[in-house]
Amino acid sequence: MASPISKKKETPAITHRQKFEGHTEPVCGAIHLPGGQRIITCSEDRSLRVWNLKTVKQIGEDWRDGDSEVASIALSPDGKKVVSGSWDGAVRLWDIDTCKVVKKWTGHAEPVVSVCWSRDGRRVLSGSDDGTARQWEVESGETMSEPIENILTSIETRHKHVYAVVYSPDTTLIATGGRDGPYTGKPIESSVKIWDAKTGKLVATLKGHTDSVSCLAWTKDGKTLISGSYDSSIRTWNTTNWQQTAVLDEHTGHVFGIAISPNGRILASASLDKTVRLWNLENRKPISSPLQHADDVNCVSFSAGGKRLATGCDDNNAFIWDVAAILREAALDDLLSGPKVS
Repeated sequence: MASPISKKKETPAITHRQKFEGHTEPVCGAIHLPGGQRIITCSEDRSLRVWNLKTVKQIGEDWRDGDSEVASIALSPDGKKVVSGSWDGAVRLWDIDTCKVVKKWTGHAEPVVSVCWSRDGRRVLSGSDDGTARQWEVESGETMSEPIENILTSIETRHKHVYAVVYSPDTTLIATGGRDGPYTGKPIESSVKIWDAKTGKLVATLKGHTDSVSCLAWTKDGKTLISGSYDSSIRTWNTTNWQQTAVLDEHTGHVFGIAISPNGRILASASLDKTVRLWNLENRKPISSPLQHADDVNCVSFSAGGKRLATGCDDNNAFIWDVAAILREAALDDLLSGPKVS
């Protein structure tokens, strides 16, 4: 009896999506542009591409700079620039209007697999397979150095490889995640580390994951840090005492990407089990059935209003899911409204 019920639940979610075809290698990142009518994706095919959500077609030519796979992208707070990290170890700053690279920062010795912005748009943070996290000053285009707000140029994270970096909402702290030992093909206990963004000093080490930490997200109120791991779990952490508060363990494969909705009430997670899951962060339970994909899913990103979700897949395609419709069918429309006041 379980099988027919399961199929019935999955059907609505699958119909609420758009498919964007054109990349020739896995899609590693996807972000929504202001206005709600375009997304940008990046891929191992060495390109960034802009897509029209109405026509489901690519806008203009591919964005290319050099001949290196693009592993990660992030949109600036003002919506005018995109930063990307590539396998050649470079961090590139793109102007959305011109579709060109305006700055290129070098210093990492291995692929840059995670990038993010500070809330004020003045800094970019990058994490690399070389085990370091670096901060870059956007205006000057240089790495931040001690004379400028006493910011450390580079943090030796003590991860063997850094897979995820994120600023706290007030930009005073940096969280890093990755693999804490050499790659052997076997799971290894790995931690989330918290750093003082000005001094580079270690603030806390969060233990619990039994394999590499691959993604991080910080709630806007700064009270909760969320981590996803190759151990298939998602964990939430109280940033007041750095204690683990919950484990979300419905995935059956590596968790590659997570994103929090703008109102802070929904979590999306992407996994090697070929699904994306939506979670109610208030009760930490799954919302509806998993969003099925044809291959491993690498990334998730909410639109500004939280009504759409972009995903990138190893089948070379990107997708847009109608979150509002999925919530409506689950009788959870309220999750799109503002955060509940306790």
